[in-house]
Amino acid sequence: MSTNEIKKDGQEKNTGRSDFKEGFLAGIPIGLGYFAVSFSLGIVARQANLSAEQGFIASFFCLASAGEKALFDSIAASATFLEIALITLIVNARYMLMSCSLSQRFEEGTPFFHRFLVGFGVSDELFAIAVSRERYKPIFSYGAFLVAIPLWSLGTFFGVLAGNHLPARVVSALSVALYGMFLAIVVPPTRKNTAIRLIVLSSFLSSFLFSILPLLKTISAGTRTIILTIAISAIAAIVKPLKEPEEKK
Repeated sequence: MSTNEIKKDGQEKNTGRSDFKEGFLAGIPIGLGYFAVSFSLGIVARQANLSAEQGFIASFFCLASAGEKALFDSIAASATFLEIALITLIVNARYMLMSCSLSQRFEEGTPFFHRFLVGFGVSDELFAIAVSRERYKPIFSYGAFLVAIPLWSLGTFFGVLAGNHLPARVVSALSVALYGMFLAIVVPPTRKNTAIRLIVLSSFLSSFLFSILPLLKTISAGTRTIILTIAISAIAAIVKPLKEPEEKK
């Protein structure tokens, strides 16, 4: 191996460690917010007669608050396996859109197992910190996953143990931190890019209208998110398409 090759290999390893560390640090506030939210989900799981271990496993394999809430509600209602699978699929369908978007950030030739593992861990907040990076590598997401996923699962575990002993107001107050953290991720890019700012504002307005208009407000939150994501992103892609690297040059 030549000197240049050794030097390049060393630089790539250092870059990988740096990306992993940055992902881990970015995942800490997300994980803390997840713990608070999944704690309340653990109480719902307890009402569905699930054990703490079952709640932990459910959260580990379903990293989605709305999807997990639908899962626990379906179990409590004694739904069939097929009904539970369909409900969870519909509520979590927006993550397929996020995975498709994030896959465009992968370097050419990235092995399938990296795409599979990153797709498994995609959530609203973890997706946001990944796409906000100018140079994305899967190891960044792995660092975030290492802290966010265990805290999400542990939150449900301890929520089941706590049962209904904590007041509902306390649980609700703890979950507010997650939304504040998500705003902290979204706001900086909107200050730098006018197009992103308009997209975010139109998303807020559209979501508000969907929640108050007579027919649209009956649509579930998961389906509403899917509709708005496809519609707004499609319009933005037509009106303000991203230029390819060759075009920028």
